[in-house]
Amino acid sequence: MSKGISATQEARLNSLDRVLDSQEPAAGLADELFAVVDTLDAQSALRRSFTDPALSDDDRKTLVGRILGGKISAPAVRIVQEAAGLRFTSGRSMADALERQGIRAQLRAALTQGLLESTAEQLFRFARTVESTPELATALGNRNTAVEQRQQLIARLTDGKVGAATSALLRRAVSARKRNYIDTVDEYVSMAAELRNRALATVTVSRPLTTEQKARLQAILNKQSGRAVELLEVVDPEVIGGVRVQIGDEVIEGTVAGRLEDARGTFQ
Repeated sequence: MSKGISATQEARLNSLDRVLDSQEPAAGLADELFAVVDTLDAQSALRRSFTDPALSDDDRKTLVGRILGGKISAPAVRIVQEAAGLRFTSGRSMADALERQGIRAQLRAALTQGLLESTAEQLFRFARTVESTPELATALGNRNTAVEQRQQLIARLTDGKVGAATSALLRRAVSARKRNYIDTVDEYVSMAAELRNRALATVTVSRPLTTEQKARLQAILNKQSGRAVELLEVVDPEVIGGVRVQIGDEVIEGTVAGRLEDARGTFQ
C-alpha cells in the first residue's frame, strides 16, 4: 500500500480494492473509472456533492447512481458508489482513490490475459528510459503542455513496441496526480507486484546477470522476505560491489551485506 497515508485512508483504499476485485476484470472498466476521475477533476460541484458530509452515506450512493447510472457500466457505478460512501475528506482524495482503481482494473485485465508480468517489465523499462533522458522527463512533466500532446509523444515512442495495457498506462501516467512521471509509472509497477502478492526488488548490477545468477539471488531474497520476490534488473557499471538490491525502503549493498555473503561469488 502507498506510503505516507493514514490508517483510515488505507482502510478506505482497501475497501475499494475489495469492491474492484469482486468485478470481472476488464480494461473497459479502467476506461470508465478514468472518465469519472477526469469528470470529477473538471467539475468541482460534482466532487463536493459526492463527498458532501451533510448527506448520509446512502444518500451519496443514491446520488452517484442517479447521475452516473446508464452512462457507465453497473460495476463502475458500484465502485464509485462505494467510494462515495466511504467519507473521503475531499473530492480530490476520492478522485485519487478512483484513479488507483482504474490503474488496478487495467492491471487486473492484463493479469487475466497472462500479460501482467510483461506489462510490468515494459512499464519499468520505459520509466528507466525516461529517467536516463532528462529532455524526455522534462517534456512529459511539462504541465504547460496539454496532456493530449504529451500522450501523443508517448504513443510515437512506444507504438508497436509495447502491449496495449502498457501503452494505456504509460499514457495515463502523463496526468500524474501527486508524483512526477517516473514515480507514477514506478507506482504502477509496484501495484502490479501487489496483485501477484509479490515483493518488488530492484537489482542494480554492474553487468547483466545470467539466468543462474538471477535464480540464486531470487532464492536468497525469497527466503529473506518470506514471500515471492520479483526482480527488476538495472545495469549500471558504476554500482558499488557489483550488486545493489532495494526492496521497499531497504537497500542491500553486495559488498557489505552479510545476508548476501553466501552469494557473493555470484556477482564477481
